[in-house]
Amino acid sequence: MDLQKHTAPTPATELRASDADRDRVADILREALAEGRLTADEHAERVDGVLHAKTVGELEVFIRDLPAAHQRPTAPAYTPVPPRPTPGAIPVEADANVVAVFSSAMRRGRWRAGRRLHAYAVFGSVEIDLSEAIFEYQQVVIKAVSVFGDVQIRVPENISLRGTGGGVLGNFEVSPLDSVDSDAPVVYVDGWAVLGNVEARPKRGRRVADILDRVHDKVDRKLRKHLGH
Repeated sequence: MDLQKHTAPTPATELRASDADRDRVADILREALAEGRLTADEHAERVDGVLHAKTVGELEVFIRDLPAAHQRPTAPAYTPVPPRPTPGAIPVEADANVVAVFSSAMRRGRWRAGRRLHAYAVFGSVEIDLSEAIFEYQQVVIKAVSVFGDVQIRVPENISLRGTGGGVLGNFEVSPLDSVDSDAPVVYVDGWAVLGNVEARPKRGRRVADILDRVHDKVDRKLRKHLGH
């Protein structure tokens, strides 16, 4: 027995047709009838064939002379990220606090962002660098308060960033960022700068993988740990 032999992959046209495949073809035929591309008899004949088709290739025969069969599916419309997180999605209590009083404090490198982080700089400086952070949740809120201090926030360039706040004789500046990926993390910066500075912007050259990939990696790690690898 030759163990090196592998079964060749089945061509897409020979795959068994599903109900969803039949519905898609039936919709195309119905539109063709409405547009006058098919007569009533042709439509009835093809629909009957669709109902009895067993493979994807057999289905394509009934629509291959229709324009709709050769059109690429349109991309979903872009949905802008709301200025505030989804109500109830973020807990009131912070997962972590970063406090600098007449000192400096930072979070950077490979760390878990959580869902809510509070940063306070009082006559001090705080640095929150999310460019290498692990995003376990899609929405992250950072409450940043600066009193005669400085809070600097850096995020990967392929996520979405929103800010709500202001300054009292100070500077509150968040550079809005929109990801083209609807599943990308969203960081909301909320706070005040009182005679101080709060600034959030992307860190160029730093990107984060999508959440689905991170979930798969997490599952793989758990599996390897369970198998003792």
